[in-house]
Formats: sequence, structure tokens, C-alpha cells
Amino acid sequence: MATVLRVDDQRFFFYSNEGNEPPHIHVHRAEKYAKFWLAPVRVAESIGFTSRELRGVQSLITEHLDQLREAWDEYYAQ
Repeated sequence: MATVLRVDDQRFFFYSNEGNEPPHIHVHRAEKYAKFWLAPVRVAESIGFTSRELRGVQSLITEHLDQLREAWDEYYAQ
């Protein structure tokens, strides 16, 4: 599992065996989890996050989208 970004208590990561799926990022905070597609940025699945929290996470992903997409592309180009 590759951690790409940390913002406050949130960890943004992807798993090493997911290169066959479209680009996406997983988010973990405490007992909460979500998966977001990166193109376009939207929720794929979520456990424990409220709608408001998901909007905040989506905003962070959009803010750091270039970094997240670059990390995905570099990792799976190997």
C-alpha cells in the first residue's frame, strides 16, 4: 500500500495490486474509509463518512489532484 498524501488525520493511498482499475485513491480517517475515482473526481464507495465530510475529502482530492494522479501514473508505469 502506497501512501501518497496525509492531510491532518486523513491518509490518502492506493494498493499495489490495483493497476487494472481506473485511477482512484483511498482515504482513511479513524474508522472511516472512502474510495474516490480521480477522473472525474467522485465517490466510488464510502463507509462511515457523512455527506459533508465526503464533500470536504472531495475538495482535498481536487486540490491535490495533480499530485495524486502523478503518483498513480508513476507507480503503475513500473
